[in-house]
Amino acid sequence: MNFNPTDTALVVTDPQIDFLSPDGVAWELVGPNVDENNTVEHLEQLFAAAKAADCGVFVSPHYYYPHDHRWEFGGTLERKMHEIGMFDRPGPLNMEGFQGSGADWMPQYKPYLDNGQAVICSPHKVYGPQANDLVLQLRKRGINKVVLAGMSANLCVESHLRDLLEQGFEVVVVADATAAAQHPELGDGYAAALTNFRYIASDVLTTEDALRKIVA
Repeated sequence: MNFNPTDTALVVTDPQIDFLSPDGVAWELVGPNVDENNTVEHLEQLFAAAKAADCGVFVSPHYYYPHDHRWEFGGTLERKMHEIGMFDRPGPLNMEGFQGSGADWMPQYKPYLDNGQAVICSPHKVYGPQANDLVLQLRKRGINKVVLAGMSANLCVESHLRDLLEQGFEVVVVADATAAAQHPELGDGYAAALTNFRYIASDVLTTEDALRKIVA
């Protein structure tokens, strides 16, 4: 991929406390892999590099509102997220209790995401961007190349990767700027994601490689 700030953007899924902080409700499942990959710091480095290169930043967040908890079915991890109150907010027009909640950004990302420049898309509700406006926002800015990172590797990141590729985008994944649940019965989500990244993505980069290309 040829990186150019006019047609290339950084897309980050779910850079939120519930995934990336020891205080988050999913930390027991994802924390060891987040620490192993140094995911929190690597995402901050990507945000900083995108800002320095004047490269667009698009965030595809995960929020659940009270009406979402009235769904009648869901997959294994989807049901778990609802059970533990992951990404919960009181409503789409209500920011009460948002600051510092599990749905909020990690504090170190706020200078990059609350600056009026980052594009905060409508929330995706399961794993992929089919139900939010990420693709519309990218198309309206003339973006056709995506550097993809965020949480979690085998769920939202992989689902975004697959849909963006089907939509005609060129997509590279930053493999150590993501992480996944590792569970004794469900398996190693990160290992599963890496396999699929290698098969599907335009390229799979380390953060170090991605930073070099973004700021070149």
